[in-house]
Amino acid sequence: MTTSVPALTGHPTHSQAQRRALAVLVAAQVLSGAGLAAGVAVGALLARDMLSSTSLAGLPSALGTAGSAVAAVIVGRVSQTRGRRPGLATGYLAGAVGSVGVIAAAVVGNPVLLFLALFVYGAGTATNLQARYAGADLAAPAHRARAVSTVLVATTLGGVIGPNLAAPTGDLARALGIPYLAGPFLLAGAAYATAALVLTIWLRPDPLLLARVLEAERTVATSTQPGDDGDQPRVRRGGVLIGALVMVLTQLIMVAIMTMTPVHMHDHGHGAAASGLVIAIHIGAMYLPSPLTGRLVDRCGRLTIATASGLVLLAAGIVAASAPADSVVPLSVALALLGLGWNFGLISGSAIITDAVPLATRAKTQGLVDVAIAVAGSVGGMASGLVVAATNFPTLALAGSLVAIALVGAIAVTRNR
Repeated sequence: MTTSVPALTGHPTHSQAQRRALAVLVAAQVLSGAGLAAGVAVGALLARDMLSSTSLAGLPSALGTAGSAVAAVIVGRVSQTRGRRPGLATGYLAGAVGSVGVIAAAVVGNPVLLFLALFVYGAGTATNLQARYAGADLAAPAHRARAVSTVLVATTLGGVIGPNLAAPTGDLARALGIPYLAGPFLLAGAAYATAALVLTIWLRPDPLLLARVLEAERTVATSTQPGDDGDQPRVRRGGVLIGALVMVLTQLIMVAIMTMTPVHMHDHGHGAAASGLVIAIHIGAMYLPSPLTGRLVDRCGRLTIATASGLVLLAAGIVAASAPADSVVPLSVALALLGLGWNFGLISGSAIITDAVPLATRAKTQGLVDVAIAVAGSVGGMASGLVVAATNFPTLALAGSLVAIALVGAIAVTRNR
């Protein structure tokens, strides 16, 4: 169904609107990065304490990513019909509500409420990812990857700070009569709510709606030129397929290994501060290289950097599998490589998807692709706990390496075609 685009009179120039949109998105991403990372550091430990089972330690990640899948559809559809501002703000607000629910579940010791709250909390993750597309709405095709990377890198600051506040927020929670491991969700709730407020107030004009108006103006101008055949942009299904595959497999590998790293470290005598440091390094590697990655994707090509993603993830799995359990440094290196490989895959895949889909259906398609990404993360999170319980952490890491090899093979086939 075609959605009507409201008239935007007196809209700013293309470049002015793009700079403003990026500035607001960057501010919101800094906040949402803290909300996203705070729960990652302790979610698995909280579930294990409440359920007394390592085999279910991956359940928080699975539930969060399942909630992310549902939220990706909702945020994508709201963005398609009403614009990026209401879509993203709604998603972040849902993440804040989920954070409050996790705290309440920990206080009353109710696992069912915990699972429901983690499901809702996953909306923050979906929204954090979909914000990258908003950065590319007004970008020229040759600079789309750089626009995506600008939004992603903003997550670094909050993403690095969040896990390192696990211990202080835990102490604050204990002082308030809340279980220690629920403390980071205090930070997550406040961060997500503030990000929603920032977008609601300042993301004006809406980048997606303005992009449609500008596209309509270009179409009218072009249609008056001699020789115009009236063709409209079409979806390139091959591009959608390979772009989605790159992001799905990188998400699967990243979530599976990341989820069980804090549990693996805890089982070998490391405290919350050590696991928080490793996760902070991981989150930093996920987002900090984004500006360079964006330039590489625009300059070297989408598929080239997607291939590099698979190779880096392969190395990450091998390093994680061979890392001594009593040493933080090798695990930090492994998680840094894991984050970097994910960064390569997400930015190259996002650029491929954006190139392949016209503005008329872009937000909806992007939301559906992010559903597949979230489902992959859910599968990776749930399976990771089962694999570690049945075997061990090195086996899980090596399994991730095998998936990375499959990704490189799929990209090679696409290149040949």
